[in-house]
Amino acid sequence: MPRSNRPRGPRTGAGGAGDDEEYDISRALLGSLRTETRRDGLWNVQSISASSARKIYTCPGCGLEITPRTPHIVAWRADGLMGEAEALAARRHWHPHCWKIT
Repeated sequence: MPRSNRPRGPRTGAGGAGDDEEYDISRALLGSLRTETRRDGLWNVQSISASSARKIYTCPGCGLEITPRTPHIVAWRADGLMGEAEALAARRHWHPHCWKIT
């Protein structure tokens, strides 16, 4: 019996009918933004893929360079006292392991 490849109703999840307004090309390229609670407060955290990493950064956790084309984490305060723009300007790039052990 042949398999039918016709859609059987509205799809949910990635690419579904309700996701059009939520799709953002920057999220697809840079990774999703999430919020994490640490000992010192609330942080916005975003994963950067190897293809999106184009500069050299210094990891504040270990002091070593994060070279271009190296996947890494960008983090900034979500509860900064000086406001969101100031917190975003103070963001730092971390090796995933260094961020995990902070």
